[in-house]
Amino acid sequence: MTKATAQHRVFLFLQGPHGPFFHRLGQMLRRTGAEVWRVGFNAGDRAFWFHPQSYLPFTAPPADWPDHLRTLLSEKRVTDLVLYGDTRPLHAQAVAEARARGLTVHVFEEGYMRPYWITYERGGANGHSRLMQMTVPEMRAALERSDMEAPLPPGHWGDMRQHIFYGALYHWFVLFRNGDYRAFRPHRDLSVAREFQLYVKRLLLMPVNRAERLIETLRIRLGGFPYHLALLQLEHDASFRQHSPFGSMTEFLDLVIEGFARGAPGHHHLVVKAHPLENGQFPLRRAIRDTARRLGVEDRVHFVPGGKLAQLLNDARSAVTVNSTAGQQVLWRGIPLRVFGRAVYAKPEFVSDQPLAEFFAQPTPPDNRAYKQFRRYLLETSQLPGGFYSARGRRQLLRQVVDMMLAPHDPYDALRHGTAAPRQQLRLVR
Repeated sequence: MTKATAQHRVFLFLQGPHGPFFHRLGQMLRRTGAEVWRVGFNAGDRAFWFHPQSYLPFTAPPADWPDHLRTLLSEKRVTDLVLYGDTRPLHAQAVAEARARGLTVHVFEEGYMRPYWITYERGGANGHSRLMQMTVPEMRAALERSDMEAPLPPGHWGDMRQHIFYGALYHWFVLFRNGDYRAFRPHRDLSVAREFQLYVKRLLLMPVNRAERLIETLRIRLGGFPYHLALLQLEHDASFRQHSPFGSMTEFLDLVIEGFARGAPGHHHLVVKAHPLENGQFPLRRAIRDTARRLGVEDRVHFVPGGKLAQLLNDARSAVTVNSTAGQQVLWRGIPLRVFGRAVYAKPEFVSDQPLAEFFAQPTPPDNRAYKQFRRYLLETSQLPGGFYSARGRRQLLRQVVDMMLAPHDPYDALRHGTAAPRQQLRLVR
């Protein structure tokens, strides 16, 4: 397929992050001369797309989507597909059809080194990313063409409150304004009503949860004991559901606590940290307590309900996770890490493959030099400073992502060929 110019490119947007980011992105692409369309599957999609002339509602049952998509791609002469995440069924079907037609697939995701960056790739993300097949020596060779200084994270940045707010608002529209989309089915097991309730509950309980986290974190930091971290994920997250060997977070917790009980020295403790967006659907605290009690380590296992990771990481002996992006923060500090799922950072140079009891007893440290090369490679390719949810994060992101989308090569090939769009250094914010 001959690459089209911006004036002859047609971008078809599917579902995006909650909030106005996809609208702003489409608006900027339209200014380049490209044609932009958006498929909406529910009232939440429609609420955040403020260009009605380009909005295409899909109101039929999900079984009709593949035929509808093929017609749409042909009639609109689509050259580029844009979506957030590539595993939800509607998106996976669209990616397969786009690949069969030779279209360019632009995939956005939360940053592999979140919360200070987002991920932009072509073709796939997470377990479907090109990074899965790349080796550290290949990345090292590509970096020889660049002398850019890898940016440090800012002193203060984040959009968790905005993320939760837009999530609640999105689900409000789906719950109360979805009359035109009666055939819509969410890609998660939770009902829309239940998910809306959980978002609202999180918003209302943020002050209480913050106080609880501070008290528990302080208790751990003042405890004077060595500890290991277990980093949990959202059970409905695509990385967990599609790229891990576990059917539930309970399976992972049982494995970790049992490995800790069998292998860790008797004076060591285990700190289980929930995901910052954990919705409270599953009683994690009780499950952890029951398993720890059954294995005789109840007084050595602690639970922290979400919050930021840095304070706990600074003194941790090791960390275990399924495939959370938080693993990058672990490796950045040179802390031993054990993962159980497919992850872009699960390279043999810096991720342990020890049996879990052995890992807790004497964890193998990462190769810091190799990890820093990997990190720099990501920051010069698929990781862009900014965010989807806050106005400041969107502004930062939009300053460079459109040029990358219009470039002839994806971020990885662009670095290798020396054709990468100009990158902005991340300025420290105090």
